[in-house]
Amino acid sequence: MPEFIVTLIAAIVFCLSVIVLNALTGLAIGLRVAPADLSENGLLQYGLALVLAHLVWRLAARRDVA
Repeated sequence: MPEFIVTLIAAIVFCLSVIVLNALTGLAIGLRVAPADLSENGLLQYGLALVLAHLVWRLAARRDVA
């Protein structure tokens, strides 16, 4: 797979995971399951989304070698 396609897939995964994590955080705050300190668009959401995008990028890049 060309590196451009791999990067595009990782960017899509990052954006979608930020959206999903923000929705889940908002739901958890609304249900009063999460602490009030937890906020949408916080470091936790961006960090988890970045880790997920990195894992997808590594897996997709590894498929090119095989």
